[in-house]
Amino acid sequence: MGSDHTLSEPVVIPNKASFGQRLAASVLYVLLRFLRFTWRVHVSDPHGVLDAATERPFILCAWHNRAIYALFTAHGVICPRSGRKVAAMVSASRDGALAVEVLHAFGIVPVRGSTSRRGRQALLESCRQANAGLHLAITPDGPRGPVYEIQQGVLSLAQVTGLPIVPLGCDARCKVRFNSWDRFQLPWPLTRCDVVFGEPLLVPRKATDEQQSALREELKRRMEAINPE
Repeated sequence: MGSDHTLSEPVVIPNKASFGQRLAASVLYVLLRFLRFTWRVHVSDPHGVLDAATERPFILCAWHNRAIYALFTAHGVICPRSGRKVAAMVSASRDGALAVEVLHAFGIVPVRGSTSRRGRQALLESCRQANAGLHLAITPDGPRGPVYEIQQGVLSLAQVTGLPIVPLGCDARCKVRFNSWDRFQLPWPLTRCDVVFGEPLLVPRKATDEQQSALREELKRRMEAINPE
């Protein structure tokens, strides 16, 4: 966390949304809300994550291709049940600017940055949001993949904030898969969607490289167990 390279990371100004992106985000918001109205959503919380969330925030961890499920889980389940907002990490790229507008529409606070761009700044901003009592959300294999591979970002976030990582499991009976690097998923109308809050994982602040490697494998195992392909 304290290498010279990290400390000297240049300041990166995130791309702002164009008029076309803002318009597209408004259309997406309406379409997604309509789709959500048709879904039959079943939420499972075997570890009591939502009950504990009223006392302490957590880091929601969802695969990149399940971002739509995570969006509605944050907006419709986590925020109203815990009384806390969610801050989600979003790429500082031009594509990320569109995602920011969608997050705003759903009442989610965007934090711009990723492991490849603006990483340190995003980490500091996430810490500020956590200290303010917000939950954090991150796609551990984003923004570029490889798909289903845990990157260092989520572990670093858990180390510096001290918050538990909560794996999110998502699946739909009927869904379309896009031809993207992550095979992005979108449930069909009128289908059943299952959402599972997995067992929280704590990352010690002074975890060694060996411990972090083991924790990365454990997090991946927990994610795979509740995310059927």
